[in-house]
Amino acid sequence: MLYLILFGAPGSGKGTQSDLLVEKYKLTHLSTGDLLRKEIASGSELGKTINEYISNGNLIPDEMMISMLSAHIDNTPATAGFILDGFPRTVAQAEALQNMLEQREGAQTQLVDLEVDKDELISRLLKRGETSGRSDDNLETIQKRLEVYETKTKPVNDYYKAKGLHACIDGMGTIDEIFQRIVKALEGKI
Repeated sequence: MLYLILFGAPGSGKGTQSDLLVEKYKLTHLSTGDLLRKEIASGSELGKTINEYISNGNLIPDEMMISMLSAHIDNTPATAGFILDGFPRTVAQAEALQNMLEQREGAQTQLVDLEVDKDELISRLLKRGETSGRSDDNLETIQKRLEVYETKTKPVNDYYKAKGLHACIDGMGTIDEIFQRIVKALEGKI
């Protein structure tokens, strides 16, 4: 089973490409943000604990996140695989994810990195902010998010490169051009 990590800076097109990949390959989209919100809304003890972390501005411990992901994967009806959205964001999370997946028979991981020029990322995010009304799509916040991506999240690439589980995709061009590049990179993996 394929565990596809669609990776890239904010504005690189991960959400758009995820939708296309889900449709083409019948993958299950797995958003860690959605999982966390669902658990909090359930009112469970775990949800209360998660809410406490988030309310205090803290990240969810990696072990807790991996446990939630594992349980969700186990309870998902038959699927060709998963697209992981929003996870992993750090090398420690990538290591924990790989440890969990290595215990699953037939699990295959592939990171697809959408590379987009910084000026284009800023332009895309500003345009998205104009149309979506997202308050975090303003120049100051965008620059901060890109800086965090470069320092904290981008090192995940090196982790997957070292394992030979990395495909770099030119994320510039039309949505279809980028999608075709991803499809080509995934040939023989799905």
